[in-house]
Amino acid sequence: MPFLCTPMNVLILGSGGREHAFAWKLAQSRELSRLYIAPGNAGTAQHGTNLNIDPVNFAQVRQAVLDHGIHLVLVGPEAPLVAGIRDFFLSDPTLRYIPVIGPSKAGAVLEGSKDFSKAFMQRHRIPTAAYRTFSAETLEEGIRFIDTLRAPYVLKADGLAAGKGVIICQDAVEAKIELTQMLLDAKFGEASAKVVIEEFLHGIELSCFVLTDGRNHLMLPSAKDYKRIGDGDTGLNTGGMGAVSPVPFADNAFMQKVEERIVQPTVRGLAQEGIDYVGFIFVGLMNVNGDPYVIEYNVRMGDPETEVVIPRIQNDLLQLLNAVADGTLNQVRLHTDPQTACTVMLVAGGYPGEYEKGKAISGLDNVKGSTVFHAGTRPSDGAVLTNGGRVLSITSMANELEDAIELSYANAELIHYEGKYFRKDIGQDLRQYRMA
Repeated sequence: MPFLCTPMNVLILGSGGREHAFAWKLAQSRELSRLYIAPGNAGTAQHGTNLNIDPVNFAQVRQAVLDHGIHLVLVGPEAPLVAGIRDFFLSDPTLRYIPVIGPSKAGAVLEGSKDFSKAFMQRHRIPTAAYRTFSAETLEEGIRFIDTLRAPYVLKADGLAAGKGVIICQDAVEAKIELTQMLLDAKFGEASAKVVIEEFLHGIELSCFVLTDGRNHLMLPSAKDYKRIGDGDTGLNTGGMGAVSPVPFADNAFMQKVEERIVQPTVRGLAQEGIDYVGFIFVGLMNVNGDPYVIEYNVRMGDPETEVVIPRIQNDLLQLLNAVADGTLNQVRLHTDPQTACTVMLVAGGYPGEYEKGKAISGLDNVKGSTVFHAGTRPSDGAVLTNGGRVLSITSMANELEDAIELSYANAELIHYEGKYFRKDIGQDLRQYRMA
C-alpha cells in the first residue's frame, strides 16, 4: 500500500479556482493535519492558511516549507513547474525528501514549448495535426507554408501565453498578418519568438486528465471546457468560461482509444527519454470522427476543468498524491461519481481585456446545492473582493446534465458584484448526446 505520513501538512501552490478545488478536496482527507495555500484566495482561506508568497520565488517557498513542517507540495499552475521547482527541491539537501507533485523542468517543456511537444508526439507516433515551426528568421517560409494549407489556419505561440496564445484565422491574409505580428511585433512577448502553424482539425474538443507516478498512471474523468468569452463560442479566447464532466460523446470505446493511442505512449515516451515526470498530464484532444488527436499537452490540471473533475473523484485525494509520490499508483483503483458536474465561471466586466479589481461580492451565502470555487478573489476585513478576471466558478452535480446546468445558473444569478458577466450556454451543445 502507498506510504502514508499521518498527520500530513500539505502546501498547495497557486491562487485560482483549480487550487481552491484542490484545497476543498484535500480538506476532506483523514490524513491531513494542516493545509497551506500560497498565495491562495478568499475561498482557499476557508480550508487552510493562505501564505502571502510568490509560487515562483523558490527561496520563499523553501522557507515556508521549513517553517510549517510541510510533508508534500502540490503545484497548481504551470509557471513554477516550467521554472523548475521540482528540480529545485531535488537539488536541495534539506528539501529533497519532500515530494513535489509536478514534473521536472524537462517534463514541463511538454507545455512550455509547443514545438517540443509536437516533436515529442512525432517521435512516439502519437496522433496529432501536421505542423511546422517558424521564427522571425524564417517568417517568409511560414508565409509560404500558410499557402499550402486549407482554411482555417491554426497559429500557436511556442511558449506560455496564459492560455491565450492560440489564434485560429479564417483566411490566409489574416493568418499571414497574425504570424507577422507574433514573430516580429512580439504579440505574445517571448512566448511567440517561435510560432507553430498546424493544420486545422475538424471535430469536437475535450480534455483528458492523467495522474502518473512516472511509470503507472490513472485516467481521471474527462471534461469539456468553453474558452471563448461569448455565447456560441464567439469572441476572444479566455482562460475558460465553464466546463462539464463527463463528456457525453467520449464513450468507453473512444476513451480506450485515448488510453492506448495517446496516454500509454505519452507516459512510456517520457520514461524512455529519461524525463522525470510525476503529477498530472492534461491532454487537450479533438474527436475527429471517433478518433482522438492531441491538440496540446499541459503539465497540470486545467482550470475550470478541475472544478468539475475533482468533485467527481471519490478517492481520498491525499492518498492518491501519496501513491504518486511513492510510485505505487498501480495499487490504487480510481472511484468516480457517475453524476454529471457542470461549472459556470463568473468573470469581471471587460475580461479578457482590461478590467477592474476590488469589487465587493455579495450573495455567496445564498447559494444552495452548488459549490462555489473562488478564482480571482481576496478577503478584506470580513468581505470578499474581486481580484482577477475570472472571479468565481459555480459547480453543480446531478444525475442529468440538464439539472446540473440549471442549478449552476440558478445559483450564478444569486451572486452579485459590479460588472459580473457569465456565458449563458455552458453545456448546451452537449444536450444532443447521450452516454453510451
